[in-house]
Amino acid sequence: MRVAKNAVAALLFAASGIAPPAHGAWPEKPVRIIVPFAPGGSADILARTISNKLNAVIGQPVVVENRAGAAGNIGTELVAKSKPDGYTLLVNLMNPHVVNQALYRNLPFNGVEDFTPIAMLAAVISTMAIHPSVPAKNVKEFIAVARARPGQLAYASAGTGSSTHLNAAVFEKMAGIRLLHVPYKGGAPAVLDTVTGQTQMIITAATQTLPHAKTGRLRLIGVTRAKRVAMLPDVPAIAETLPGYEALVWFGAFGPAGLPKDITARLNTEINSLMSAPDTKSVMEKMGVEIVNITPEEFQKKLREEAAHWTKVVRQYGIKAE
Repeated sequence: MRVAKNAVAALLFAASGIAPPAHGAWPEKPVRIIVPFAPGGSADILARTISNKLNAVIGQPVVVENRAGAAGNIGTELVAKSKPDGYTLLVNLMNPHVVNQALYRNLPFNGVEDFTPIAMLAAVISTMAIHPSVPAKNVKEFIAVARARPGQLAYASAGTGSSTHLNAAVFEKMAGIRLLHVPYKGGAPAVLDTVTGQTQMIITAATQTLPHAKTGRLRLIGVTRAKRVAMLPDVPAIAETLPGYEALVWFGAFGPAGLPKDITARLNTEINSLMSAPDTKSVMEKMGVEIVNITPEEFQKKLREEAAHWTKVVRQYGIKAE
């Protein structure tokens, strides 16, 4: 009887011109979200925000796994090589997808072609923060100190090839100064060592610097947008000192290449909805995170444009993976 019913169902699909889905009803088991950075960073915060709400919507547990290392390449590769069935997803910073291809030889994945863009989650307001021991109140003074002490001021990053590395390296090149790069395995430990004075400067998300700036343990001297931002009206844009400097940092949700379109569409709808919910949006805005709500097709277009742009930047400034 079951065989007969299956045959009838197949005939009905054929007659309608619609192919039956190649997968069972999704989801039938827990979903995991890979974060290729250490806990506490912006990607981790976004992934946990999604997981806390998505499990109630899809009716299955959504578990976050941190797989840090190699500027996000380790966790990103894991997802690239996973089965595209909707049970292994990725919440990632832009860099492994649009920058690392230009920085690393023999990268074991293609940041654009080996993934299915699901949702562009958010754009983060990034800040330039220095330890209070640095005798500088603004970007111009910081550059002057760095010129007087070449190679002695250290900047922390979330790892070679991360946005914190790339944005500081571009700043260094444009300012004509020489700084010491100290890479970490994630944004949280990089910020911590800047707070304690082990490193003197970091360019990273406001989500990570604002709490310390409010207590006086970090000094905010610039934002990476072309102009000042409403959330931090008293903090100048770095571009006010270095015309043309601009760095937009964004995060997205991905699946492996070949993720079924129906799963991609559902995830896009659900994630955009929960990220745009008033409570989530309010919390994110207070942390300096701007919610982005676009379709998978628009995200795919953005991904390709960004990859072309950052490849040009890496080559123009001669930035190397150390």
